[in-house]
Amino acid sequence: MKSNKILNIVIAGIALIGGILFIRIFMEDAQDIEDNIGDLQNTVVSPLISFSTWLFYAAVAITIGLSLVSLVRNPENLKKTLGGLAILGIILLVAYFLSDSNVVYNAAGEIEPGGEEGSAVNRWVGTGIWYSIILGVIASGFFVWDLVKGLVKS
Repeated sequence: MKSNKILNIVIAGIALIGGILFIRIFMEDAQDIEDNIGDLQNTVVSPLISFSTWLFYAAVAITIGLSLVSLVRNPENLKKTLGGLAILGIILLVAYFLSDSNVVYNAAGEIEPGGEEGSAVNRWVGTGIWYSIILGVIASGFFVWDLVKGLVKS
């Protein structure tokens, strides 16, 4: 009960700070913000962006931290998670070996920067494409399987 009150106070504080920073932007004329690139933007817009960035970092850190604590406390879930990560790693290896590192040309027939033959960028872009295709096929298969199962039960 006490932690709930503390959490509500923290949430209210974050909302209040965000609201104040947001209202400061609306108190200024939009044209002045666009025209006065240095001073006004740095004093009005930059604090809101910095505050939002730090909130994002904190949310990511807290999420990862709580997930790791949950995994350590429940060894059965840890086994399942490691098994899932191993399967994803195997699929990534398959996607890596399916990808190529051929030269990449633009519309003018010139080689794209970073698109030289044998480039690691080409290889990893191809890996990402194949990884997405493989995972999409697997997801589609499960979707169809679930649909068929639902039709059979009806």
